[in-house]
Amino acid sequence: MPKASPPTAEEDFSAPPSNYESAMTEIEGLVSQMESGQLPLEKLLVSYKRGAVLLKFCREQLSTVEDQIKVLEDGDLKPWKNAL
Repeated sequence: MPKASPPTAEEDFSAPPSNYESAMTEIEGLVSQMESGQLPLEKLLVSYKRGAVLLKFCREQLSTVEDQIKVLEDGDLKPWKNAL
């Protein structure tokens, strides 16, 4: 899986990703680079901000999908969280 390079200060770190999978790939790359300890402080902050944007996007995507999941129970379609 290709690692995403951290955005530079000039890049728009608030630009939304195209989909959940690309956001997760970018998050994984950012985390790897941040954990390496090799990023200068300025790029570390930019990467952290980008990660926060990506995390929010992923949470929103998961929430949307969760709201759409239905479970067939006793012939009635019920939201997933109420079926438990």
